[in-house]
Amino acid sequence: MATENKIILKAAFNPAIKNYILVVGSFFLIITFFGILLLPFWLLGVGQFGSKRYFNSLQCELTSRHLRFKKGAFFKVEKTIPLENIQDLTFIDNPFLRWFDLRILKVETASGNNPHGSDMKLIGIMDTENFKEEVLEQRERIVSAKSSNAPQSSSDDQNLMTMLSEIKTVLEEIRDKK
Repeated sequence: MATENKIILKAAFNPAIKNYILVVGSFFLIITFFGILLLPFWLLGVGQFGSKRYFNSLQCELTSRHLRFKKGAFFKVEKTIPLENIQDLTFIDNPFLRWFDLRILKVETASGNNPHGSDMKLIGIMDTENFKEEVLEQRERIVSAKSSNAPQSSSDDQNLMTMLSEIKTVLEEIRDKK
């Protein structure tokens, strides 16, 4: 149990996220009539406060078995994804993000619960490529360890088959007594 909680790597986030949030929020306010009226409040106080609070709440850590992520300026979100469930890590980079020196690391899992195809989006991790490689290496270690334990699971399968056979025999005896 102690190895489950061992932190391998903590991600550091780029402070440019604050400016990114301020600009993106401003854009959405500008494209709406009512939002234009709120734009001065956003730029002079609420946006700066919210983006600073959001940045300060960001946490991401790679443990020996999980990828944990916490965020939220006002509404907190905490996600924990088991590494063996990770299907894909997508690296997103575009001119707008580069302007802020940000990258997005999108984590996708095998579960079909999310219709958008992404279970976690990590924006602004510094040295994103290294973080991605560390996650993939740790995932590979877990998958390799599970595959080396495969002979144990075959003996478990054998025990299960034996038990099912015994249950079948008992049920047949009950049926024959009727």
